[in-house]
Amino acid sequence: MSRFKDKTALVTGAASGIGLELVCQLQREGANVIAADIGFDGKLPLKAQLNLDEVLLDVRGDEDVQRVVSMAIDRWGQIDVLVNAAGVMVADDVEEIRDETWNTILDVNLTGTMRMCRAVLPHMRRRRRGSIVNVSSVAAFNASAGMASYAASKSGLVALTRALANRYGADGVRANCVCPGWVRTRMSEAEMAEFAETNGTTVEQEFGRVAQRIALGRVAVPSEIATCIAFLASDDASFVTGAALVADGGARTAALSRLH
Repeated sequence: MSRFKDKTALVTGAASGIGLELVCQLQREGANVIAADIGFDGKLPLKAQLNLDEVLLDVRGDEDVQRVVSMAIDRWGQIDVLVNAAGVMVADDVEEIRDETWNTILDVNLTGTMRMCRAVLPHMRRRRRGSIVNVSSVAAFNASAGMASYAASKSGLVALTRALANRYGADGVRANCVCPGWVRTRMSEAEMAEFAETNGTTVEQEFGRVAQRIALGRVAVPSEIATCIAFLASDDASFVTGAALVADGGARTAALSRLH
C-alpha cells in the first residue's frame, strides 16, 4: 500500500513501542516521517532512510514543540498527519498521589498533546486538510486500581480529541484517538516487572494473568496498534472524526460479561 505517498507525518513518542512501529509502517506506506522523542538512543532501525528525520523533542516545553514543528514544515513543506504517542505512566492511587507526579503525568500525556496540536493546527487549517491521532488508553473508560493519574490523563485525551474534531472539522482537520488495552511494550514490561516483584512471580506469568482477562486470550504487539493509528490517519478514514477506537482484544467485553 502507499496510502501516505507524498504526505508528511510527525510522530511523537517514536523511539520505542507503538510509536516506533508506526514510524516503520508510515515509511513502508510512502510517508515522509519526522520521528520525535525525548529518549532516542541512536538505534532507530530506519534512521538511514532519506524520508526520515529523527529529532529530539520534549513535549513539556512549548519552545521545543514549536522548534520541531517549524523544522518539519521547513524540511518538507507540510504536515499532513500528527500522531501524539508520547506518554509516561506511574502507578498510583488518589490517597498517595504526589503533586509532582500528577503534574508530570498530565504535562506529558495531556498537556504535551495539546501543545503539539496547538502548534500544528494553524498550518493544517491554512491548508484545509490534516489528520490528528492521539494515543489514549482503555484506562480512560475503566481505570483499575493504581491508575489514577494515568487514567485521568488518558480520559482527558479523549475529551480533547472530541473538542478538536468538533471545532476544526469544518477546516478540513480530522481528530481521532486510539485507546489500546495491554500491549507488549517497554512501558508495560516495566509495569509487569513491578507486579512480579510484589507477587513473587515472573514477568511472563504476570502477562499470562492479564491475558486471561482478554477475550482474545493474549496481549497485543505494538504493530497491531500502529495499524489502527495508520487507518485513522489515512484517507481510508476520511469520514471518521471524533472517534475513540478501542483496541483491547475484547478485554472490556470480557469484563462486562463476567458481571452477568
